[in-house]
Amino acid sequence: MKSSSKFDIVVYGATGFTGRLVAEYLAAHYTGNDAPKWAMAGRSKEKLASVRDAIGADASDPASLKAMVAQTKSVITTVGPYMLYGNDLLAACVAAGIDYFDLCGEPTWMRQMIDTHEAQAKTSGARIVFSCGFDSLPFELGVFFVQEHAKKVFGAPASRVKGRVRDMKGTFSGGTAASMRAIFEAAAKDLSLVALMKNPFLLTPGFEGPKQPPGNKLVFDEDLKSWNAPFVMANINTRNVHRSNMLMGFPYGKDLVYDEMMVTGPGEQGEAMAKKVMAANNKLSGTDVPKPGEGPSKEERESGLYDLLFVGIAADGRQARIAVRGDRDPGYGSTSKMISECAICLREAPEVKGGMWTPGAAMGNRLIKRLVDHAGITFTVEQ
Repeated sequence: MKSSSKFDIVVYGATGFTGRLVAEYLAAHYTGNDAPKWAMAGRSKEKLASVRDAIGADASDPASLKAMVAQTKSVITTVGPYMLYGNDLLAACVAAGIDYFDLCGEPTWMRQMIDTHEAQAKTSGARIVFSCGFDSLPFELGVFFVQEHAKKVFGAPASRVKGRVRDMKGTFSGGTAASMRAIFEAAAKDLSLVALMKNPFLLTPGFEGPKQPPGNKLVFDEDLKSWNAPFVMANINTRNVHRSNMLMGFPYGKDLVYDEMMVTGPGEQGEAMAKKVMAANNKLSGTDVPKPGEGPSKEERESGLYDLLFVGIAADGRQARIAVRGDRDPGYGSTSKMISECAICLREAPEVKGGMWTPGAAMGNRLIKRLVDHAGITFTVEQ
């Protein structure tokens, strides 16, 4: 990371919906002499210049990306799908030793980037941090927090953890939907990607853990006395949790079994709701979703929320439970705060070495504290 750079952070994609929210958050919360110096970058420098220091950069122009990277210590990119628009920017950051933060929910692309760039990132000092938004930060840190609690309660980590979405108000982002479509389209063209997508240890090269629950059917969860429905983001979140465990040296053990589902309630009503959730999940890869660059109103974002439960289960059946809650809609309002705080937090952690990171593995409790203090996210122990 260069100490002489003009900027501490460049927000790339700031003309898009989520990028604008990131820029608004930084402008509202980080001002004054001690605040990081940041700029916005995108294809239309003119659109940006009226708001902030602006840098012209385009995903289809590698030279412009290199010029942008040369001016900063870190890049926040909200320009997805990353498999379509992310390759050259990530490569430029790795080559220059620049920190990189994204909102990626595309595990096959992430694995390709890890295989291609991890060794060079360790050499150059670039700290590449994937999945800094709703996928997968609250889930990765939720498992981290419940394992910390389990060690106090059980004297050992929990080898079985359940992540459960109890409540969520707000929409998935248009970028998330676009990424899902891009994943399916890529798999249709290259059938070898299908096997990779099914592998729960896709993001842990060289390590294969125990069999994991598929999470693709309605189930009645005896521990929660509730019907559970598949959770559309489990495919990326669970893989990031296993990668985080590996990057930290397996503090959760090598026998971790982890899944994520949505809690829909008991009885016939809960079962009927679970079926509705499955039907809604299928629509996310269709056309009736926000397009990249579109999103909810300020009022809708501020009235949104999420409530996540994490249950660590010991071999003797004892349970450790914690909750993670956010005070904005998950896909936009909370996500824009999370990725911003990741960049601020890593800026204050020079001891973290270059490599391909998850946020929790890189920053752990330090990041939890920042999110609690600044981003309206709570981590609480439940009885």
